[in-house]
This record gives sequence, structure tokens and C-alpha cells, in this order.
Amino acid sequence: MKFKLVIAYDGTGYEGWQVQKIGTGVQEKVEAALAKLFPSKPRLHSSSRTDTGVHALGMVAHFETEANKAAFTGRKLALALNAWLPDDIRIVRAARVPEKFHARFDAKGKQYRYSIWNHPAMNPLLRHTAWHVPRPLDLDLMRAAARHFIGKHDFQAFAANSGYAIDSTFRTLTRCDIRRKGPLLTIIIEGDGFLYKMCRGIVGTLAQIGQGKFPPEEIKKMLASRDRRAAGMSAPAHGLVLWNVFYREKTGAKS
Repeated sequence: MKFKLVIAYDGTGYEGWQVQKIGTGVQEKVEAALAKLFPSKPRLHSSSRTDTGVHALGMVAHFETEANKAAFTGRKLALALNAWLPDDIRIVRAARVPEKFHARFDAKGKQYRYSIWNHPAMNPLLRHTAWHVPRPLDLDLMRAAARHFIGKHDFQAFAANSGYAIDSTFRTLTRCDIRRKGPLLTIIIEGDGFLYKMCRGIVGTLAQIGQGKFPPEEIKKMLASRDRRAAGMSAPAHGLVLWNVFYREKTGAKS
């Protein structure tokens, strides 16, 4: 029996999603809750990894368990898990899915959102979920630069060394929008996949363009360089949220 979970969490107190040798990952907390309900102590397989301090509203993971636990509906499973989880982690939805479903390999894309508070004084209510940039930002310049990220590119210049081998540093972005509501900027980045710290490299560079440190067309040269030193800074982790994970087809989920 296979279940899909949609998980939201405040990443402030965690060393990222994955189980860690040092520190605590969100995955560890959810697996501990699963172990309270299932004697087999199922392992989670996630759609993504998030870094230390990064948040999520739409992390997707799946697990398998013995068929005699089929009495659990998705709604009951979510309620039962949340009873064992800390307040900064919630199961938003749970559903039974076909045996062939895989949270990672069936994902066709992801959406991240990054929040910037652009005002001389930081909003204390957003201090854990938005990057404080006190200097004025030119939104027109940032939007002009953001358009250069759309399409298939080698994003090596905007990513950090992950410490493990990857097949390709090419990714395709279908969206890089910037919204503004008063002092709050929201950068929405959507694509078929992301390299380690790639979103943060993009956001940090856009902020520096908004401050006039680079012209928007410099993005083309940065991408072509394939050199992290040629691009701008990395934005801090706490402004980033894994917002949604998209799938190629209906999962056949049953509540």
C-alpha cells in the first residue's frame, strides 16, 4: 500500500529536509511520526531536498506500508500524523496512490517562491520568512533581468557545489516573475528542476541588479560563463519556500 503526503514546514529550526548525521532534518520528524502508526517504520521518498532554513508549503513524499493498514483513509492518516508532529511541521494532505507512483521520478516541475522585504525597517512578523533588503530596488530592472532566465540554460553559474555528482547542469525555467505589494516582493520561479542553491543564486543576483550593481543583460554573460564567481550573491535561505510540485498525470489518489 502506497501513500502520498503533501507536507508544509517552517524550516527555521531544521538542517534541511533530509535525515542528518548532525542536526535534525524534517524527514526525520515525519518518519518518527510514521513509526508511531506503522510497526514497519516506513521510509519517506521525497520529491525534493530543501536546504537548511528553507521552508515548504508543498513538499511531496511517498511511503509504502503493509496492506493490512488500508483502513487508513487519507484524511485519517493526516490527522494521526499531525498529532505526533511538532507545530512547525504539518501534513496538509494525504492520499492513497497507485503502486507505480513515485514522488521524485513522476514530478514534472516545481515552483519556488522567494520573499524580500524592501523597506528601511524590517517587518518583525516576517523576519523568519523574508530577506530584508533596506536599499531601494528598481523593479523594472529586475523584471528585465528575470526574462533572461526563461528557457533552457546551463545554470551552473547560479548554483553551489552540491558535493555529489549530477548528470547535467541544464535546467528549463518556464516562469520567473516578480510581484510587488507595498514593500513585499515575491519572486516566483518555476521549472523542470533546480540545482543546489540555484534559486538563491538567481534571487541574489536579481536583487543586486535592482540595486544597479549589474545591468539586466549581464545575465546572458553570467549564464554563458558557467562560473559561479561571475554571477551575483546567493540570497539567504530563510526567504525561500518550496511552494508546489507538479506531476505529469493524475496520481489516482484516493482520500
